[in-house]
Amino acid sequence: MGALDGRVAIITGAGRGIGREHALLFAAEGAKVVVNDLGGAVDGTGDGDGRSPAEQVVEEIRALGGQAIANADDVADWNGGKRLVEAAVEAYGDLHVLVNNAGILRDRMLVNMTEEDWDSVIRVHLKGHFVVTRHAAAYWRERAKAGDEVRACVVNTSSTSGLLGNPGQANYGAAKAGIGAFTLIAAQELGRYGVRVNAIAPAARTRMTELTPGLSDIVKRPQDEAQFDVWDPANVSPLVAYLATEDCPLTGRVLFVQGGTVRNFQSWTMTESIDRPSRWTIEELKAQIPELFRTHAAEART
Repeated sequence: MGALDGRVAIITGAGRGIGREHALLFAAEGAKVVVNDLGGAVDGTGDGDGRSPAEQVVEEIRALGGQAIANADDVADWNGGKRLVEAAVEAYGDLHVLVNNAGILRDRMLVNMTEEDWDSVIRVHLKGHFVVTRHAAAYWRERAKAGDEVRACVVNTSSTSGLLGNPGQANYGAAKAGIGAFTLIAAQELGRYGVRVNAIAPAARTRMTELTPGLSDIVKRPQDEAQFDVWDPANVSPLVAYLATEDCPLTGRVLFVQGGTVRNFQSWTMTESIDRPSRWTIEELKAQIPELFRTHAAEART
C-alpha cells in the first residue's frame, strides 16, 4: 500500500529537476500521474533538440510499474490549463492533487531587466499557478455542489527569493512572493469545497539554482558519495507527497524544505507599533519611527 494509492495527480514542470522527482515518488506511492512539461529551456525558450521530457518521465514511471500520461500544455495559457485538468479526468476519471511546479528563470539586475524578462517570468510562475488552479478548483466545486465528497489539495511552489528576497531576481522573487499570497487566499476560499492549499519553498539543485548568482558552486554534488547530499532535489518530494495525502490536515501553510530540514514560514507579521489618539505630524514621525526598529537592532547586536 502506497501513501497515495488511488490519488490522481497533475504535476506541472515535471520533466526535469524537482518536478521529475515529484512524479517518480508519487507514482511509486500509488498515484496516477499526469506529467506536464512544455519541454523548454530554463529561460522558457525551446530546447531545439526534439526531446520530450514529459514522455521520458512517463516511460520511467511505466517501466517501474506505475501509471502516468504525458501532457505538454502551456500552464499559463487559459485553454491549455483547462485541457490539462480535462486530460487528468478523462484518463483517470478524477483529480485529487495539483502540484504547481512549472517555472522559468530570467535573472537580471533591475536596471538591466527588460519588459519581456519581467512579463515572461510573471506569466509562467504566477499566472501559471493561477490558471491551472482555477480550472481544477472549478472541477472540485462542481463535484462538491453535486454532493460528492471532495478531499483534494493543491501544492504550490514558492521560493526564498520571494519570501526573503534575492538580488538579481526581482521578477522571479515578485512572482514567488505572489504565489505565497495566492496560496493563503486560495486556502481560505477553497476549503468550503474540500480543497486544501499549501506551498513549499524548496532549496535544491536544479537547472535554475545552478544558474542563480551565488548558488552555482554551493549546489554541487558532494565528492564523497557517503555524504548526505542536502541539495538533491529528491529530498523535497516526500514533503510534497505528504501534503498530497488524503488525510493531511494542513492548509494555508508555506513550508521551507532542504535536505532533511522542514521549517514553517510565517506570512507578513505586524510587530512593534507606535500609537497616539490623533494624527501624526511629519516631525513626530521622524522622532518616533526609529522606536519600531530598536528591538530588532538590539537583537542583532546580541
